[in-house]
Amino acid sequence: MLKIAVLISGSGSNLKSLIDATNDPAYPVQIACVGADTDAAGLAYAEAAGIPNFIVRPADFASRADWGTAFAEAIRAHDVELVVSAGLMRILPANFVNEFSPALINTHPALLPLYPGAHAVRDALAAGATETGVTVHIIDEGVDTGPVLRQAAVQIAPGEIEADLHERIKQIERPLLAATIRAIAEGEIRLAEVAAAH
Repeated sequence: MLKIAVLISGSGSNLKSLIDATNDPAYPVQIACVGADTDAAGLAYAEAAGIPNFIVRPADFASRADWGTAFAEAIRAHDVELVVSAGLMRILPANFVNEFSPALINTHPALLPLYPGAHAVRDALAAGATETGVTVHIIDEGVDTGPVLRQAAVQIAPGEIEADLHERIKQIERPLLAATIRAIAEGEIRLAEVAAAH
């Protein structure tokens, strides 16, 4: 059983889908804790499922590095083997990344290396792209530059608006993330090997 931490900032839709996945006894993953950097609405899903959860606010620390240390310590207390950024809307400081990577993964709403950064869906539409998608990747010290683990494409409909496209990407993102974590748990994806080959 792979013990994971899930990190969120917002509504927690990816977290909810992972909780749903872990309700299947055949899914070899346990969510050991949920961490947030703010009063995320998605923490309610963790509460309802009886999953330990915590908030470590950057504003409470003198520097990003100090926050990263405290966030890492809170996660380490739950003896996790994989940290999953599932809607954490904050760039993690280098000391945090170094603590966990390559056992530190993220989802991104684009086919990386295309459209990195916080506005991937908007950027794809602005570029006139006919296709985008979702990527699950290892977090490194860059912004959306880590090794790609899995990707799935989403076609962009003519005249589609950002909110609608983002929602369609999320429908693909949730099962892709769950499947990627399963592949890590079952040894199909070996994070250290993927990172070393990058």
